[in-house]
Amino acid sequence: MDFSNRRLYLCTNDREDLAEFLGQVLDGGVDIVQLRDKVADAATQLRRAELAMEICARYGVPFIMNDRPDLAVHLGAEGVHVGQDDAPVALCRRLLGNEAIVGLSTHSDTELESALTLPVSYLSAGPVEATPTKPGRPGVGMAYAERACRAASVPVFVTGGVTAEGIDALAAIGVSHFVVVRALTEAERPFLAAQRLRAVIDRAVAN
Repeated sequence: MDFSNRRLYLCTNDREDLAEFLGQVLDGGVDIVQLRDKVADAATQLRRAELAMEICARYGVPFIMNDRPDLAVHLGAEGVHVGQDDAPVALCRRLLGNEAIVGLSTHSDTELESALTLPVSYLSAGPVEATPTKPGRPGVGMAYAERACRAASVPVFVTGGVTAEGIDALAAIGVSHFVVVRALTEAERPFLAAQRLRAVIDRAVAN
């Protein structure tokens, strides 16, 4: 899948208003969605992922399952995102096929060097800043994000504290793809928050 114009990537936990929330942020310009639930059992994850995937399909937006390539296969999801301690990329690729989206988190130069040899569709680099969504993991800083973007031949989505106010600085070091969590999941008006992020990203990347 061509990621060149997919720049605003929402990673969200499950929530009671998931359908309404996704509709708002997708209307606002989110163009990739990942559902991340570290607590729920497989049956619950499948049920909620089916809902999210149905909504994403209405917008033509890829739906990514977090951590579970087996569930992604069962759902027929567009792809899966894994971390360094999750299912190996090679297994994900074998299970989902060559056309699926397979993303991998990286947090260090050693992990990045290894990731560059793997059959990934994209990488994530971060968190740039320490964030409550990744408890115990220190920020990697902007220098690492810049190195990752320069080294990779696939899109690199930067994570960790991405806000509308910080996008220009990230774009200035070569970042053009952004994962957003709290700036959308904690927004009082998700549509407006997504719309603003989309406008800032499009302007920053165009400059």
